Amino acid sequence: MFYLSIDAWRIVEEELDKPSIFKSRESLAPEHLPDKLPHRENELRTLVSYFKHLVTNPGVISQRVLIVGGVGTGKTALSRLFGRSFTRFAREKGYNVAYVHVNCHRNRTLFNVIYEVSLQLALPLPSRGLSAKEMYDALLSYLHELGLHVIIALDEFHYFASVAGSDAVYFLTRTYDAFEGAKHVNFIFIASDKSKLAFLDPTTEGYLLRHFIKLEPYTSRQLYDILKYRAELSLYEGTYDEDVLKFIANYEGVDTGGGGNARHALEVLLLAGDIAERESARRVTLEHVRKAITSLSRELVNVSDFLKALALHELLVLLSITRLLRRGGKREVKMGEIEEEYQSICELYGEVPRKHTQLYEYIQSLAKANVIHAYPSGRGQRGRTTIVTIHYGPLDALEKLILELIERKRKLEA
Repeated sequence: MFYLSIDAWRIVEEELDKPSIFKSRESLAPEHLPDKLPHRENELRTLVSYFKHLVTNPGVISQRVLIVGGVGTGKTALSRLFGRSFTRFAREKGYNVAYVHVNCHRNRTLFNVIYEVSLQLALPLPSRGLSAKEMYDALLSYLHELGLHVIIALDEFHYFASVAGSDAVYFLTRTYDAFEGAKHVNFIFIASDKSKLAFLDPTTEGYLLRHFIKLEPYTSRQLYDILKYRAELSLYEGTYDEDVLKFIANYEGVDTGGGGNARHALEVLLLAGDIAERESARRVTLEHVRKAITSLSRELVNVSDFLKALALHELLVLLSITRLLRRGGKREVKMGEIEEEYQSICELYGEVPRKHTQLYEYIQSLAKANVIHAYPSGRGQRGRTTIVTIHYGPLDALEKLILELIERKRKLEA
């Protein structure tokens, strides 16, 4: 037992003494709220304009805003950053404004939502003994007594709407119908898709869509800016380069075949950093990123069965791409480079290389199967060509698999 304790102590000591790539690992975590959201400035301005009355003429209206966007488009971060910044400004100007953020995936009933709001505002509402309507009336009464104007953000609102039902949504959205006094409650409704609220009655749906913000998936250029900003916050200078960030951005960008999901892009960078540290590397490399993508999506495992069905020359083309990327440590390769490498490999194996047109068809076929990622070169590059990359890895494991399959094919054809 004594020796085991020493060994454990030594392991802890050695690991904690290792230099870290991260200066602020939490800056890449999904729950981290940064001080700015690149490419969401216009939407933030729109939100401020919708709630401007709270610092010009508070209580004159009860505002309702619907924010819609897919996973990783920044809906939650946008609302929370607005809430933090707006309330801080309002308090400095002497206005009594609060912001609460309720996750409706966890709080799916009207009672739970109202109780969660009261908890965040530290209002003394009982957890039992009152109906949801009585709780809400008590909440409104407390807000009136305190002179407090609150913005309630209901995140994952479609879960609440589907479980609590149309009547509960109607109850919230029409809080101040036929009410003459100051209105203390305002809402931000956050949902992944407007169509998920289509079951609501037309009047309620109309109320929700009156003030509407749609967040589009991020492009690769936008994701690069986001990754650059977060990398500067989280990683030490010199532990990464632009190619790493561009690679992740191109993998996830909606314009380059990805989902436009910033959360996923940041998760890839975080995991790549973790992998680099486990390997005692001083820098995050493209290969670390490929390993991170594989770990998150299992793509190498998924494509292995597909590779077994490929023809010999399709495998030779894929081997050419893999070797170029691995040998050069490149983010991507051009069609001309692939063709040259393919011809060299064919010569090595004693195979007659296919013509350019057939080679291009192989590339397109591999891209459609998500084995590779191929897209036309953009502006600013001389001539038009096809750019090719592989997002998963490790590439040495992929190359080994391809070589095994090539040998198997050649034996069958011998």
